Amino acid sequence: MLVGHFGVALVAKRLEPKLSLGTLVLAAMLPDLLWCLFLITGIEHVQFKPVLGAANYLTDFHVDISHSLLMDAVWAALFAGAYFLRRHYANGALVLVAAVLSHWLLDTISLSEPLAPGSAIQVGFGLWYSVLGTVLLEGGFWLLAVILYARATHPSKRIGTYAFWVVVVLLTLAWYNNITGPPPPGAVTAGISSLIFFSLIVAWAYWMNRLRPVEV
Repeated sequence: MLVGHFGVALVAKRLEPKLSLGTLVLAAMLPDLLWCLFLITGIEHVQFKPVLGAANYLTDFHVDISHSLLMDAVWAALFAGAYFLRRHYANGALVLVAAVLSHWLLDTISLSEPLAPGSAIQVGFGLWYSVLGTVLLEGGFWLLAVILYARATHPSKRIGTYAFWVVVVLLTLAWYNNITGPPPPGAVTAGISSLIFFSLIVAWAYWMNRLRPVEV
């Protein structure tokens, strides 16, 4: 999953307007941000084959610290707990827990994810092995999320319209390249480039939260 995770943040913003879109994107993408850091530092490992499509080129995929169900529950509790200590808003904290945990659920739909570090049990449905199925299901959810967010928010400045739709298009292109394109040149390179990319999207989401307030 890629745009599916961002879609969760857009829908969650519609359901809980008090939460910043940037915080929601950070929550929904937290396991991937941790994965980037763990790849760079060698804590987690992946290997790539010279074939097209992430479902095909990802091999030796050991990401149970960042992406297992147990650890995602830990990351969700830590993230939401930090938010609650700062904002004292229980409902917002619960939504953030759900956003972080949604990452594991969506990734099990796309590929497969472990239940816990060291567990031999993998749960997954392999949606990414079908480009058509991914475009229809993940792409359909992404389209729905974008529409819901666009209808629920109103840009305070014209830049709020342009900056939103330009990034939506760029995210969609990056997602399609992910499911059909070639692999990165290496794990560390993938970690660095993905960390930069995800960090920029989080910053963009915080910016959008100011430029596109929720209509009341």
